Amino acid sequence: MVTHSQSARTEPAGPPGPTSSAGVSERARPGIAQRILGFTERAWRPIALLVVLFFAWWAVTAAELIEPYLVPSPGDTFDAIASRPDYFWEHTWATTYETLLGFVIAAAVGVFAAVVMVQSATVEKTLYPLLLFAQVIPKIAIAPLFVVWLGFGIGPKIVVAVLMAFFPVVISMVTGLKSVDPEMLQLSATMGAKPGQTFWKIRFPASLPHLFSGLKVAATMAVTGAVVGEFVGADAGLGFVILQANGNLDTPVLFAGLLIMSLLGVLLFVLVEWLEHLVLPWHASRRTEGVTTTL
Repeated sequence: MVTHSQSARTEPAGPPGPTSSAGVSERARPGIAQRILGFTERAWRPIALLVVLFFAWWAVTAAELIEPYLVPSPGDTFDAIASRPDYFWEHTWATTYETLLGFVIAAAVGVFAAVVMVQSATVEKTLYPLLLFAQVIPKIAIAPLFVVWLGFGIGPKIVVAVLMAFFPVVISMVTGLKSVDPEMLQLSATMGAKPGQTFWKIRFPASLPHLFSGLKVAATMAVTGAVVGEFVGADAGLGFVILQANGNLDTPVLFAGLLIMSLLGVLLFVLVEWLEHLVLPWHASRRTEGVTTTL
């Protein structure tokens, strides 16, 4: 005879969420609202710091603790931009063009040089000391030579921008290409992969996080390089604006040029970071928000 308690059956629980053997479960990809909230949580601190610095700048100049010809007020600085928008746009575009061109050339040549150095120990031992030697030389000291060799056109500015941005790219790319797990390389060789297949399927993807780290540094260095080239000899660009304002003791225009130059570097940095987000959605740094431990 079967009792009621024996015949009763416990209903199975609902299907568990997807978990891995390590006790890690994947959450759903965050929606737009969550992304905006996450961005706000990350951005409010630097924004608050900028607001505090801006207020301190305004307070110091309003209290006349520093002479206006040394540090202009924020109002005078922004008035200088608003009163001559065409002037600042023309020179900002000149520096932007030099920066972008120098950055692209530095990225392409840097990646190529890194690949060659990793593939050949002889080339690495030959080029690495020369690259280090070229990096430690102050670019402002050799920029006049480029003016003598290339004239007062756009050439010297691009060369200086390339030299400033090249070193972070090549070093980060070399580090990335060498950081591949040797067991992965042995496994690919065991499975009969050709060197080209191993490079494109294993080495190059593994080096991308390092490469983008170097590109973000190179983006800001390219702006500095373009401006340094303009310091030596130019009739356009933010470096020309800063030099001209310094000679005329026009500190509002000088500060305006510095602010625009800084903003240009930040925008280029953000652009590279956005590209990294698109190219590397699989990287651990991009998947942190979508993973939670269950242990």
